[in-house]
Amino acid sequence: MGKTNFKFYYGIILIAVGLGVFYRIPQVILQIETIEFFRQKIFLVRFCFYILGGLLILAGGIRMYKFYK
Repeated sequence: MGKTNFKFYYGIILIAVGLGVFYRIPQVILQIETIEFFRQKIFLVRFCFYILGGLLILAGGIRMYKFYK
């Protein structure tokens, strides 16, 4: 497997992990809300999770785009 193929498959993995983060956010937020420290900061935690998922999808998309370019 060449280096370019690895970058392409790594991009696919990044996108899949990003989608997995979006899928898990509602379930994880319910668990995080039970922690007293995070009850007042739940909006910030949710925002950070969505940013993380978005960045993972963006990074995977950039890798795949560069592969086809």
